[in-house]
Amino acid sequence: MKFLDLAKVYIRSGSGGGGCVSFRREKYIEYGGPNGGDGGRGGDVIAEVVEGLNTLIDFRYQQHFFAKNGQAGMGSQRTGADGDDIILRVPIGTEILDEDQETVIADLTEYGQRVLLAKGGNGGFGNLHFKSATNQAPRRANPGQECVDRTLWLRLKLIADAGLLGLPNAGKSTFLAACSNARPKIADYPFTTLHPNLGVVGIDNAEIVIADIPGLIAGAHEGKGIGDRFLGHVERCSVLLHLIDGTSENVVEDYQTIINELEAYGGHLADKPRVTALNKIDTLDDEERAKKKAALEAASGGSVMLMSGVSQEGLKEVLRAVRAEIVQDKVAEKQATEEPETWQP
Repeated sequence: MKFLDLAKVYIRSGSGGGGCVSFRREKYIEYGGPNGGDGGRGGDVIAEVVEGLNTLIDFRYQQHFFAKNGQAGMGSQRTGADGDDIILRVPIGTEILDEDQETVIADLTEYGQRVLLAKGGNGGFGNLHFKSATNQAPRRANPGQECVDRTLWLRLKLIADAGLLGLPNAGKSTFLAACSNARPKIADYPFTTLHPNLGVVGIDNAEIVIADIPGLIAGAHEGKGIGDRFLGHVERCSVLLHLIDGTSENVVEDYQTIINELEAYGGHLADKPRVTALNKIDTLDDEERAKKKAALEAASGGSVMLMSGVSQEGLKEVLRAVRAEIVQDKVAEKQATEEPETWQP
């Protein structure tokens, strides 16, 4: 199934049905009078998070979603039928944006979560509604409310605990394949990964979800390459795992390229906790490992781990470091959401 993380949709709620002007006229019944019913309300347009979806590909083939209009009122005090709602079924992690692609209307992060996108119009009052002691034969009724037309964008951001970052051919897909059951495409040319992959990794009796996105290159924030399109998928991650190709001639320059792109991308991506790892150490001797590790630690100002996705050397240590950052982030998030206890005498 093709991966699609951005889709444009056109929605319209249902119009309300008009009220009815009608009078009761029956043989052998002494008193007549108004009996026009109210119109039915129009259908709503609702977005709902459902299980079993991980892409917006369904919206490639259908972009227009129109709810049903309410039925007009009828005589004999009959109210018109309400219009049917229409539901947009989206995967978890979907953001709903206004037409400007900047205003966030809703961020759907839980299964079963629903949000009203366009409210249906109310039905109009029939002439029975206007009957009074001073107006016993009203000859007017209200029309139903108009529908709501909107153009929206759906943007999918995968929900993962950790995100993989690095230049093309840094070994991100190999790492994901080595530590999970995910089977991303692996080859020896740049941009092997064309769309994000998710892998569930088990470490120390716990499971974490890792997202692998296409590699970044210099100028990605200006539209070069394809990795900038998918940086949004690691915005929700608790920690970023930055892999550097150990076979590169200048590992410090490679490291700085990714950091510059994160800062240029904006948001809080550059401020997220990062675990830096020098990958492909199975191709390096001890002297080269020590030299490149020292250079990276000087550039990053922190510790650098050594690993190899092929030989799996240092793999568990890197996963444990990633999991420790995830646990720390969730504890901090829980403390931030908890209300402080108020002192009582």
